[in-house]
Amino acid sequence: MSEATTNNSSNTPASGEVAPSTQAKKVVVRFRSTGNAPILKKSVYKISSAQRFQALIVFLRKELGYKASEPLFVYVNSAFSPAPDEIVHNLSRCFGLDGQLTINYATTPAWG
Repeated sequence: MSEATTNNSSNTPASGEVAPSTQAKKVVVRFRSTGNAPILKKSVYKISSAQRFQALIVFLRKELGYKASEPLFVYVNSAFSPAPDEIVHNLSRCFGLDGQLTINYATTPAWG
């Protein structure tokens, strides 16, 4: 499986980040297209649990070949769109199912 990672220059977690022992862990993320959004050739990835949700959005845009100016709506479990600074570990712990975090994406608003 591929990975999406970014480097943090600081070794100490900022407020709201996960502890260093959690940073080495990976979260299985399953991307699912909604509506007329293109389907990824590969939909399951392992992502560092210390990443922010924004890193998932950037990674998804890169995989889809979408520019920052193109609309992309991203949701967790077909329900809500978390804040970009939310930690992936927290989302997985609270909303993950069967050991995976499901991320739905669309080119138009799909859910509230």
